[in-house]
Amino acid sequence: YNIKTDNNTMKTSLSTLLFFVCIHVKFSSSFIRFYKSFVHPNSHSYRANEQQNLHELSTLFLTTKVEPNVELYSHIKFAILGGGAFSLALAKVLSYKNISSNLLVRNETVAEYINEHHFHPKYLSDSKLPIQLRATSDPALALKDINYIIHAVPMQESRKFLTSMKSHIPCKVPILSVTKGVELGTFSLMNDILAETIGSDNPTAFLSGPSFAKEIMNGEATAVVIASVDETLSKELAEILSSVEFRCHTSRDVVGVELGGAIKNVIALAAGMCEGLDLGMNAMSSLVTRGCLEMGSMGKLFGANQETFWGLAGVGDTFGTCLGPLSRNRKVGYRLAKGEDLQDVLKSMDGVSEGVFTVLALEQMIKTKMNKPNVFDFKFPIISGVAQIIKGNITPKVGLNLLMRYPIRDENRGSS
Repeated sequence: YNIKTDNNTMKTSLSTLLFFVCIHVKFSSSFIRFYKSFVHPNSHSYRANEQQNLHELSTLFLTTKVEPNVELYSHIKFAILGGGAFSLALAKVLSYKNISSNLLVRNETVAEYINEHHFHPKYLSDSKLPIQLRATSDPALALKDINYIIHAVPMQESRKFLTSMKSHIPCKVPILSVTKGVELGTFSLMNDILAETIGSDNPTAFLSGPSFAKEIMNGEATAVVIASVDETLSKELAEILSSVEFRCHTSRDVVGVELGGAIKNVIALAAGMCEGLDLGMNAMSSLVTRGCLEMGSMGKLFGANQETFWGLAGVGDTFGTCLGPLSRNRKVGYRLAKGEDLQDVLKSMDGVSEGVFTVLALEQMIKTKMNKPNVFDFKFPIISGVAQIIKGNITPKVGLNLLMRYPIRDENRGSS
């Protein structure tokens, strides 16, 4: 095996990149052995040790974890409101820094099972839960002596739940919401619901991004964004939650991050329908791209930062939800396209498909904001089409035909 002379630039770039990465993880001695054989491919060392050096370097990268200083975080305590899969995954994230968490669940029998067996009887039931997690159905116990709160209750249940919890939530304790969607009837985002139910005494932040609970629980690399008008709070939470496995970025664009997390579920419903109709990757790629443009257009309508939609909360979360096999919204769209009844699909699922409710709220939300209902179908054809399918007015196949008859326009104008 020889590296050709005209590949010297690529060779130098790759070796330089590997050098700096290895310095960062303190493996320069292993790298130097690999580097010498890489730069001198005709040497005896390369011919004799190529496989050994590559294997050693790969093993070092894959098995090494930089442990955080747990002493800095072990005094912190979280309350996690909601006992779904994502709540369990976040408890695992907190455990990396030996942070204790109280999980508030509805059923005391479930709480007892978790505390005794360290497994959840329904969600992620094959994944062992961290010993730092304790479950309870008692709000007073869950919120006793805590420093932070994570709200992980489904969107359509959040207002009622938070209203019932107000007397238990300690004043001034920061709340991190991981709930995505838009509330039916009020068209509110979680930022609005928290303000209207809990008040303004508790600082708030909002987490979004491509983050399947099962992958987080398995320790697979994940990156998310935490948005808050309080930049100090978002950085504080990002520092607490971040690890080698789970990386947090920050943003001040609360509206953009929340809208991105809501709209991507609607696009995922459409992507699932596209797959269920066996339309191929050309159609899928076009659909997801145009869906992202509608996301940006809606963000502009509601005053969000356009850059947010090209980050983790926008296209990042959209790609994962539209193309990932773990996406509930994609599965719903797929099954609808195969002819199943919506209510039957929803009843058979373990978790909540927020996109089904979100698209109906988005439709009314946009029409109200635009004050031009007749223009909605023209400017937001994917959101409009999915809404009509969910309401049972058209089938996924008819929806696609309508989308393909969308008027020809300048690509660079988007849907503005």
